[in-house]
Amino acid sequence: MSEVQSFEEMLEESLKSIHRGEIVEGTVIDVNDSEVYVNIGYKSDGIIPKSEYSNYPEINLKEAVKAGDKLQVKVLRVNDGEGQVLLTYKRILAEQGIRKVEEYYKNKDEITAKVSLVLAGGLVVIVEEVRIFIPASLVSDEYVENLNDFKGKELTFVITEFNMKKGRIIGNRKQLLLAEKQTKLKETMGKLEVGKVVSGQIKNVTDYGAFVNIEGVDGLIHISQMSWGRVKKPSDVVKVGQEVKVRIIGIDENKNKVSLSMKFDEENPWNDAATKYAVGNVVDGTVARMTDFGAFIELEPGVDALLHVSQISKKHVEKPSDALKIGEKITSKVLDFNEEAKKISLSIKALEEEKEEVKEEVKEEPAVVEMKEEPVAAEVVEEESVVEEVQE
Repeated sequence: MSEVQSFEEMLEESLKSIHRGEIVEGTVIDVNDSEVYVNIGYKSDGIIPKSEYSNYPEINLKEAVKAGDKLQVKVLRVNDGEGQVLLTYKRILAEQGIRKVEEYYKNKDEITAKVSLVLAGGLVVIVEEVRIFIPASLVSDEYVENLNDFKGKELTFVITEFNMKKGRIIGNRKQLLLAEKQTKLKETMGKLEVGKVVSGQIKNVTDYGAFVNIEGVDGLIHISQMSWGRVKKPSDVVKVGQEVKVRIIGIDENKNKVSLSMKFDEENPWNDAATKYAVGNVVDGTVARMTDFGAFIELEPGVDALLHVSQISKKHVEKPSDALKIGEKITSKVLDFNEEAKKISLSIKALEEEKEEVKEEVKEEPAVVEMKEEPVAAEVVEEESVVEEVQE
């Protein structure tokens, strides 16, 4: 009996003692989907749960580690409740990784890592087994509606806050995107010229116009520059995502602002207006708007003419709305055309007067015709008499 006890004592002495927090080296003896079993030279084997092997939730233990691998591990508990030693591997790596991450922060290095976790307030990436949080406000330079769109994707960012006392390591992707935009903005601004025609995509539509992205530069098409005709609201003309051809009409390099127009000179309706709307021409149009002194008639998109209240009718008209309605089609005569001022004056009254004159002329025509016919008849009789005399 004493020999057996002596042998057990010798075995105990041959096995090292371990303590919580101690770092030891062990050999992997088995691996399954959720745990790694390690021989650490202690009377009980050590176990590394998947959550203590790595911070990467998607890690596959059977692919990451094999039996026979040597690992440095830290003891979390000497007895995990089942007589086994609870170990951690990731915390060893994290302690080493935290120093590298601090260097990245000090050097302002750009880091690329895959998004491992999406939280309500931002994203979590793992770098060197160190968790880095990227707040939602720093994920992009634009509003992000659904953070889940970034899950599993690689992002490039910089660390803008490193505070181990508070346990805060903050990543910032927005800063890089803004810097990239600024660089691209300068390049594009250098290529733009007033008068140049370029293509872009509608980025945003407002009540006063639309913003177009032109190679990273946002240009504004004011509502007044969307058409030669009147535009009630920009959304009637363009939609977000639409490709448009625009003309540069202004550049402010100090404010990085570009003014654009969808109006092109060759499409200007005033180019041949002098011919179409010459004084005396009869034209058709639509009542577009009214004032106390008259109605504005749209002859075509971009060309409006004034029908003064005194020219609406031969009869007295107190105000335009007494005789006309918005959207009503009317026919009128051009009284005046001023190409330089782009002003045209119309008259319905003039047409009414002309029609009355024509009616008066038509009434007088029959009497004139009868007077002309009588001599003709007499001449015919005389000619017949002459012929008879010759024949005799």
